[in-house]
Amino acid sequence: MRVVVAAPTGRDGELICRLLTSRSIPCVNLLTAELARTEVMAGAGAVILAEEALTLSDIRQWTAQIAEQPSWADFPIILLTSRGEVDQENQRRMLARQPLGNLILLERPARPETLMSTVQAALRGRARQYQLRDHLAQRVIAEEALRTSEKLAVVGRLAASVAHEINNPLESVVNLLYLIEQSSSLHESKAYTHTAMSELARVSEIVTQTLKFHRQNSKPVMVQVNEIVDSALILYQARLSSAQIVIQRDFRECWPILARAGELRQLIVNLVGNAVDAMARGGTLKIRISNTCERRNGARPGIRLTIADTGSGIHPDIKKRLFQPFVSTKGDLGTGLGLWVSSGIVQKHGGSIQVRSSALSPVTGTVFSVFLPSQPQVVSISRFATTSGKPNASAADQGLAEHSRLRPR
Repeated sequence: MRVVVAAPTGRDGELICRLLTSRSIPCVNLLTAELARTEVMAGAGAVILAEEALTLSDIRQWTAQIAEQPSWADFPIILLTSRGEVDQENQRRMLARQPLGNLILLERPARPETLMSTVQAALRGRARQYQLRDHLAQRVIAEEALRTSEKLAVVGRLAASVAHEINNPLESVVNLLYLIEQSSSLHESKAYTHTAMSELARVSEIVTQTLKFHRQNSKPVMVQVNEIVDSALILYQARLSSAQIVIQRDFRECWPILARAGELRQLIVNLVGNAVDAMARGGTLKIRISNTCERRNGARPGIRLTIADTGSGIHPDIKKRLFQPFVSTKGDLGTGLGLWVSSGIVQKHGGSIQVRSSALSPVTGTVFSVFLPSQPQVVSISRFATTSGKPNASAADQGLAEHSRLRPR
């Protein structure tokens, strides 16, 4: 929160620093605006510049530096001006100084009380900016902790599904080994052995698909979304079968897309898991993947993933807040973070997500439509930036229109 001063003519700089020091405000007095700009980069609460020290070249350099400041910052610059009539030269300088942003003009000679009041106001404003920075940083940390907790919840749900999926074929293998031991015919033993090997191959496939959720590449790679969907369905096979849910796949020839495969698996597991939960008494799960173009962003090529269920639907009051954290349709059984995290994953990949659902009579189920570009401009979330989690409605509505035939009746 120190003040950097650059007033090279006369004793202005010396007198200003003496005044600030007497009020316990740390300051440094420099000879040029260029030195002041370098000093500000090391940290400062405000800067005081004399008008004559600020050339057009200095203004350009200060403007470039201010443009790079983070979103929470609005660095205050106090400019000491001289009295005089407004002429063309003054107007030209005024226009040139506009890009400097938070610029405070102080006419000389200024009374000490006026100077101190101006500096203190600038430092108070800067202190509030630092408070905002810290608040945003804490919010980012909290959101990351929520995302981590949701990942752990997904792992827990997958562990239960995988345990059930593996238990069934292992029970079959145990029974088959008993039959092999009791068999008196080599032909029967071979038949039982062949069946046992098939069951063990099924266990191996389940384990392989489960490991894909652990071995996540931190960098985007080319992936086939249909393969990820298939791996998720394998892990939910027992639940789908026990709930008497019919799967209807419509996997057309699709472009591979550049994405983080692990995050897409989490997205798809969330959407498929929600659909299964909504159809506790059975139903139909329709999944379509197809090539498409998003018209609103220059016809970007990509794929459209649509997951539709004939379940209980989503109440309109919940639907309005569906992509916000701690909003759940499952009561105490859900964390309320799955769709919030899913929306963040889609946004991170430069895509869009939208939902259509009805819990009122007649119940038509729920449709989630996700657009993922083939070569996304991956959204980089700065350290102090936050995301709203809101999907882009226009692009997603186009996707729902394209896939209207998938809407459950």
